[in-house]
Amino acid sequence: MAYIDYYKILGVDKNATQDDIKKAYRKLARKLHPDLNPDDKEAERKFKELNEANEVLSNPENRKKYDKYGENWKHGEEYEKAQQQQQRQYQSQSGDFGGGFSGADFGEGEDFSDFFQNMFGGAGGGFGRSSRGSASGKFKGQDVHAELNLSLKDAATTHQQTFDINGKKVRITIPAGVYDGQQIKLKGHGNPGFNSGPNGDLYITFNIAVDPDYERIGDDLKTKVSIDLYTAVLGGDVKINTLSGSVNLKVKPETQSGTTVRLKGKGFPVYKKDGEFGDLFVTYEVKLPTNLTEKQKELFEQLKNS
Repeated sequence: MAYIDYYKILGVDKNATQDDIKKAYRKLARKLHPDLNPDDKEAERKFKELNEANEVLSNPENRKKYDKYGENWKHGEEYEKAQQQQQRQYQSQSGDFGGGFSGADFGEGEDFSDFFQNMFGGAGGGFGRSSRGSASGKFKGQDVHAELNLSLKDAATTHQQTFDINGKKVRITIPAGVYDGQQIKLKGHGNPGFNSGPNGDLYITFNIAVDPDYERIGDDLKTKVSIDLYTAVLGGDVKINTLSGSVNLKVKPETQSGTTVRLKGKGFPVYKKDGEFGDLFVTYEVKLPTNLTEKQKELFEQLKNS
């Protein structure tokens, strides 16, 4: 399961005050509340995440733990106690560890909990448990975190990208349909292990830029298109750009500005489900004519008075 950043969900930074968090929650809760978004599974999912984030960050004590331990905040203190116990056990078995962890080299922006999580965080790393022979000092290498920026159109196609991690070129295939903030793990592509221990893992987070033409909501897309007054009144054709090319759309006579129509299957590809797509919702914006001639104004006057 991908790590969920509660600060990002609420749209605040880590220095936000409790009042900032409260205001951000209320604003988003009004927008995403199920009563305002009936049958919208994506809004329902986001609303649940929003409540989860608020429950943690609105509680100063829980927030403190979350800031220190991240996704393991509920069990962070237990992890730290277990780490200290295993450290003492290892020292008693091996005689000395050169002063415990005091000699560990933490990189900039990294704290003890980061190092601890890399050693014990669900990857089988850390000290042996059963005997002196298993306590061989093998440590899993540090995990590496990277971000990859994509355009919406890039995220809509399966493609490969190559980038450098610690001087090594890593090529990954990005499946169509990835979403903003999604994180994937490449096992063994992190920093080398210590004393023949396993390599760390590489975590890549996707950042998808805001697109000028489309708004993405789950697997659906929303866009706007301008039509002239005459097409809105009399009907006609309008060309719509989709991610898979342009299509002609029939505009019904007497179409009102703000009318939305759905193009089934013309939305965003569904992640790891070949051939499945969301829908594209097109909203018409009627553009009123300008610089009318006197004759045109007279005709409008006739329509007005008819």
